[in-house]
Amino acid sequence: MGTLRDLQYALQQKIEELRQRDALIDELELELDQKDELIQRLQGELDRYRSSRPSPGPTPPDEPLRTKRQAISAEPTALDPQDLSHVTLTSYCKSEASREMIKAAILENDFMKHLETSQILEIVECMYPAEYGEGSRLITEGDVGSLVYVMEEGKVEVTKDGLKLCSMGPGKVFGELAILYNCTRTATVTALTHIKLWAIDRQCFQTIMMRTGLIRHTEYMEFLRSVPSFQSLQEDVLSKVADVLEETHYSEGDYIIRQGASGDTFFIISKGKVKVTQQKAANEEPAFLSSLSRGDWFGEQALKGEDLRTANVIAAEEVTCLVIDRESFRQLIGGLEDVTNRVYDSAEAKAKIEAETNFFSSVSLSDFRIISTLGVGGFGRVELVQLKSDETRSFAMKVLKKRHILDTRQQGHILSERRIMQEAHCEFIVRLYCTFRDAKYLYMLMEACLGGELWTLLRDRASFDDGTTRFYTACVAEALAYLHCRGIIYRDLKPENILLDQRGYAKLVDFGFAKKIGFGKKTWTFCGTPEYVAPEIILNKGHDVSADYWSLGILMFELLSGSPPFSGSDPMKTYNIILRGIDMVEFPKKITKNAANLIKRLCRDNPSERLGNQKNGVKDIQKHKWFEGFNWEGIRKGTLTPPILPSVRGGGHWWGTWGQGRRKPRGE
Repeated sequence: MGTLRDLQYALQQKIEELRQRDALIDELELELDQKDELIQRLQGELDRYRSSRPSPGPTPPDEPLRTKRQAISAEPTALDPQDLSHVTLTSYCKSEASREMIKAAILENDFMKHLETSQILEIVECMYPAEYGEGSRLITEGDVGSLVYVMEEGKVEVTKDGLKLCSMGPGKVFGELAILYNCTRTATVTALTHIKLWAIDRQCFQTIMMRTGLIRHTEYMEFLRSVPSFQSLQEDVLSKVADVLEETHYSEGDYIIRQGASGDTFFIISKGKVKVTQQKAANEEPAFLSSLSRGDWFGEQALKGEDLRTANVIAAEEVTCLVIDRESFRQLIGGLEDVTNRVYDSAEAKAKIEAETNFFSSVSLSDFRIISTLGVGGFGRVELVQLKSDETRSFAMKVLKKRHILDTRQQGHILSERRIMQEAHCEFIVRLYCTFRDAKYLYMLMEACLGGELWTLLRDRASFDDGTTRFYTACVAEALAYLHCRGIIYRDLKPENILLDQRGYAKLVDFGFAKKIGFGKKTWTFCGTPEYVAPEIILNKGHDVSADYWSLGILMFELLSGSPPFSGSDPMKTYNIILRGIDMVEFPKKITKNAANLIKRLCRDNPSERLGNQKNGVKDIQKHKWFEGFNWEGIRKGTLTPPILPSVRGGGHWWGTWGQGRRKPRGE
């Protein structure tokens, strides 16, 4: 019995020791988290101090303080795009006067006026009524919101940080940022009188936007598949043709095509009927040949270069046609670009990857020694580590808090990041060698890029010249080409996410927003950094790899001028400026004519018209005049001398924006 009691006592003692140890570990982790937060605050102050100092080069007197920008990701949509056509949305009864008032308010709003007519009409139907008494608070600054409102009766006051911004009356839209993603409210709205409103939530709005685009795209694809000339096209090319089709409308009796006229346009009828007539001789009346209706096409020969029309096509009633011209068609026809595959998938590269895989499969967490801290962020930290058995081999160890990942529901992003980075064997993408885990942390062993961030370099120099920008743009273009050839979209291009290795070559890091979407497919989750997001992301039209080429144009502009072309005092203002288009931007004189031309061709509103997203893929960018004489082979082989040779550092807070630069709104 005594022996049993002794065992029980010893067991209880051991349990108590373990409890105390766990409590001590929790206490130390809390202290470490507090230190991490302090480091972040101090780093922010240091960044602000550095930004306020005169730069080595000439800086305009109105140069803004350069601080790191946060990226934004909405919660992934709970709807399967394939099921959207079967979703039933609730319509709410309203008078014709209310409908017209809501429609007019939407058309007056800087953001919502860009929506399509059919989308606006559906939004009007789905808005539901709400009433608030005098003194009621509709929106509170700092709260998470999901509703956008249209005022019908009454008056509200808008305040920020306790200061009045404005008052609003009937016919005004407010709270629209909340329908893009689950953000915190940027101001407080209080009822000054009894008010009547109409409201719609984010889920309903996003469903309308997605469904409209998907139904139309599916319909256009079906039309195109029925045309013999298009039946041999690959699915991704056909999808691009569908994206570039434009709707045109004709009234009864209108000549859509006139016999004998030259033409370069192809038509598909999506609504109505037309009659086809032909005149055999100059003195004869045109003879009726046939009648065409929805799904039929005409003008096909014009795409092949035959200019003269051989018959008349006349609208027999109200007609809507889908139209594409010869030049747009030729730009899109072509297979997937296999650029850079020969470099990265060579026998030598494959042997190197296989050797790496074998080596890292045999190492464990205990084989590494921490040298210093490279960076601290919201998700954890990045440590510079060495192999204990070989001090010449250094790596960056990204340490992620499991608890934080679970709290912010980032499991999907982390898994996607790991999968994509482990498969990315590209000289212009930071390598992920292997991962480890224990009870509290995930560890990602990565290539140590000790040349620092491109963001820091840009901050210190204010802007880059043509040659320097050309080199970094080429590095990024190679990285994007590699990803796009594998059906991967990156989605968070910016100087903060570009690191320099010890040679001075640029590499992409932070793949938290990267996604494998395949070819000819789109994705809908709103994500990216406000100044860099493409218009189709803002308008929730669905986006693909072409969004990365838009961001490449923005990056070029920022590297050359020191600031992005689109920037507002808050995200919604930035998005509205983006929707106005690149042609509304005044380019500074330091951006040369050829550079400006490339930026504008990358930042076309229509994704199918963007350089890099056409039949020649990234070759269209490489052959642009701005890159004339550039040694692309040299940059791929690593023989080209970088414009800036970095002073390699082993510490300091600069390694990527993997934690602090990626904000996840609550609720994701």
